Amino acid sequence: MRILAGMAVVAMLVAGTSTAQADTLEYVALGDSAAAGPLIPNQDPALWCLRSSNNNYPQVAAKILGAQLTDVTCSGAKTEDFSGRQFGFVKPQFDALKSTTDLVSITIGGNDVGLVQTALGCINLLPEPIGLSCRDRLTAGGDQVAAAIKGWAPEFGQALDEVKKRAPKAKILVTGYGTYIRPGGCYPVQPIWARDADYLQASVNLLSATARAEAEKRGATYVDLAAVSVGHDTCAKPSDRYLEGLIPTTIAAPLHPNAAGMAAFGATVARAAQQAQPSKA
Repeated sequence: MRILAGMAVVAMLVAGTSTAQADTLEYVALGDSAAAGPLIPNQDPALWCLRSSNNNYPQVAAKILGAQLTDVTCSGAKTEDFSGRQFGFVKPQFDALKSTTDLVSITIGGNDVGLVQTALGCINLLPEPIGLSCRDRLTAGGDQVAAAIKGWAPEFGQALDEVKKRAPKAKILVTGYGTYIRPGGCYPVQPIWARDADYLQASVNLLSATARAEAEKRGATYVDLAAVSVGHDTCAKPSDRYLEGLIPTTIAAPLHPNAAGMAAFGATVARAAQQAQPSKA
């Protein structure tokens, strides 16, 4: 009888463990450096991806949700790296998706359209008119950044279709990018002329709006990080910034979210996950 009773207890414990595992939210994070958190302590041993191991927004959201996270975000990633090998050796991000995946977050597109390079090309150390406006240069004969975003849209849509195919029961969250610079900029705090600052943020907003449109076509949930970061842009005093400027004031990469920004973004993503309905079949 004692043996039988002992076996019954073991069976109950095993069943309880299996149930707990089954109830654990399986979360996969896909994306680029805006999700990975380059230089934010602590960094993942896979240093080529410049990914924070505990303070990027997927990590923050996973802690809030009590989720089991597989974070394959990688700095420098483009949409093609979801299905291909980034740097020639990093596994395709799509490989992390399973039929059992419950939640997927996606931040992508900035590298596809060259936003960081565009921003760097807008630096003017001296005030107008000594220099060259990046807006004037990039819109002469048509807006080059807007054209790149338009060309990227169908590729992103196809990527979302593949996520749904590989993780059919998952809630899919697509995040936009933050508010990097306020209207009119803040020259010389950030050495970008006012009209160029407005052009840059408008381009970021267009990329986010395009991602939102492709997501909503497929029943995915869009997470607006621009609204969360208003007043916390690169023009804010250092203690209030969610995004770093050309010269970071915390341990984070230039023109990227810092730890405070990732905490705010992670909380926003977690709320969206809690509220989101499963994406459409």
